[in-house]
Amino acid sequence: MLNVTIYKKIAGLILDVNFTITSEITVLFGASGSGKTTILNSIAGLIKPDKGKIALDDKVFFDEKGINLPISKRKIGYLFQDYALFPHMTVKNNILYGTKYSSIMHSQLIQQLITVMKIARLLDQYPKQLSGGEKQRVALARALAVEPELLLLDEPFSALDAEIRQECHEELLRLHQLWNIPVLLVTHDYEEAKKLGDKILYIERGEIKSESPLNAL
Repeated sequence: MLNVTIYKKIAGLILDVNFTITSEITVLFGASGSGKTTILNSIAGLIKPDKGKIALDDKVFFDEKGINLPISKRKIGYLFQDYALFPHMTVKNNILYGTKYSSIMHSQLIQQLITVMKIARLLDQYPKQLSGGEKQRVALARALAVEPELLLLDEPFSALDAEIRQECHEELLRLHQLWNIPVLLVTHDYEEAKKLGDKILYIERGEIKSESPLNAL
């Protein structure tokens, strides 16, 4: 279970949120600039809240009383909007980055991810050689290869065309069934939010206005 309480003053906005999610896909939904990505970055450890507490089960990531775990200790998979693949690395090395493995052959999990994501033929290619959908699959495989206890997704499908987006939606839902870990997904596409979210947190100017998957808007 992920428990989040964040208070953070950022440019033109005061972020003040408090929510709990279990092993479900929870969508952070709202307009650009409402604080959605700041929430993800705070959970991941990229931003330090001014006040609050962030904990996954009994592991405290952040507490205003003095705890602030480094990113590497939080065991989080993070898929950025632009995928953030390393351009100088092959697909294989991008996936291995951040893991304890020196080869995909040393990990049954990584081999399974490569099969499930249908990227075996891409392993020796570089990001510039990939399509948008292929980059998305590789980035998701990399996020899961670190064996995360929590998955954060920041508008991962926004740059994809409708057909590829549909395929990636189905991929995410299937992987969530396999992994059964908390997933926090940022989107401003309401149809996407309804399709993927077990719960929708509607964010408006730094505050949660609704927690209903049906009545968020």
